[in-house]
Amino acid sequence: MEHNTRVEQIKIYLERLSAGEELEKVRTDFVKEFEEVDPAEIMQAEQELLQGGTPLETVQKLCDVHAALFRGATSEEKVANAEKAVAASVKEKKLAATAALTGITGHPLQTFTHENEVLENIIRECRNEIEETNTISPELFGKLREVAIHYAKKGDLLYPHLKVKYGISGPSDVMWTTDDEIRDELAALAKDMRQNENWIERFVAALQRVEDMIYKEANIFFPNCALNFIEEEWFGIYRDSKDYPVCFGVENATWEAAEKYLHTENCSKDVRNGEIIMSGGHLTVAQLTAMLNTIPMEITFVDEDNINRFFNEGPKDFKRPGMAIDREVFSCHPPKVEQQVRRIIGEFRNGTLDKVPIWMEKNGKTMLVTYMAVRDAQGTYLGTMELVQDMGFAKEHFLSDVKAKEAAIRAGQEN
Repeated sequence: MEHNTRVEQIKIYLERLSAGEELEKVRTDFVKEFEEVDPAEIMQAEQELLQGGTPLETVQKLCDVHAALFRGATSEEKVANAEKAVAASVKEKKLAATAALTGITGHPLQTFTHENEVLENIIRECRNEIEETNTISPELFGKLREVAIHYAKKGDLLYPHLKVKYGISGPSDVMWTTDDEIRDELAALAKDMRQNENWIERFVAALQRVEDMIYKEANIFFPNCALNFIEEEWFGIYRDSKDYPVCFGVENATWEAAEKYLHTENCSKDVRNGEIIMSGGHLTVAQLTAMLNTIPMEITFVDEDNINRFFNEGPKDFKRPGMAIDREVFSCHPPKVEQQVRRIIGEFRNGTLDKVPIWMEKNGKTMLVTYMAVRDAQGTYLGTMELVQDMGFAKEHFLSDVKAKEAAIRAGQEN
């Protein structure tokens, strides 16, 4: 069967699921027609459904059901059919490509895979604890929540690159949203740890979604990354992954080939020490770079074509991988906030808005994120600047000031 015909047939099965047809009936028909499934075909089928007008929410909600179509759906079938499901879902060349990369010490896919192996153990521990005590210890729950780091790396380093460079948007549009929903649900559960019947039910459902995502990564997402990304791109992903906290205790091993490449690349950069002349003065490249890096903010500049052009260096609460430079800014945001970013930049471009401040909590810190339109002397839009500042110092100042006033009032009342 030709590739396009196979994709059309897969779409028919997915549409049958969309219409509410019973999973087992659809699976029975599917198995009769397909002995193996190419993960690229699954992605293309979902992508064409989106392009054909199927709402993103519908495809996203069906994502877990789609996974069940291509593997055993019940826990009993999962154990019995895991090996068969992998063989049926991924062609031999894709397995070989993925295995070759996961076998390289320090390769990002090896790190992602090792993280998932530890995560599977954590899921088993959670289920055992639920079965034995009908509760989850805060320590084990905290371990599970480290999946947010794993998902953040995927969201920053893999999803956008596969979508922008290779036009494979399914994972970015669907799986990224699922990642966010899982993180949001775990965060919501963390706010109320009473662990009543409803809480346990939600937690068990979240565990299943996490486990399903492991399967999708190993059998659909990672194989497509392995087949498309070239070595230099993996080198960049390896470099950027160092900016993230250790996840599940899995340290980033040293990838010798990448280290050699990155060292050579850095040494061969043509850095001129000539001065940059501006109306306000003149600076060398070294001076300008050091100045931008010294400003106590995370600085991003996006040009008039919506392309990421610059990030200052240094520790960041909002990660900015070097791979995102020269990439469209919208691809760096999860679907749930992409439209908001488009609206803000659109208003900057049209001249109806100049500045948007947003206060938020990040990593236990009070942060001020400010988006500003950048215009030349004639008012022509040149791009958008994002400034991220830790406002903890201001919070402490005003709180201490309030406390001092309260103390003074109390003292006056006592007198």
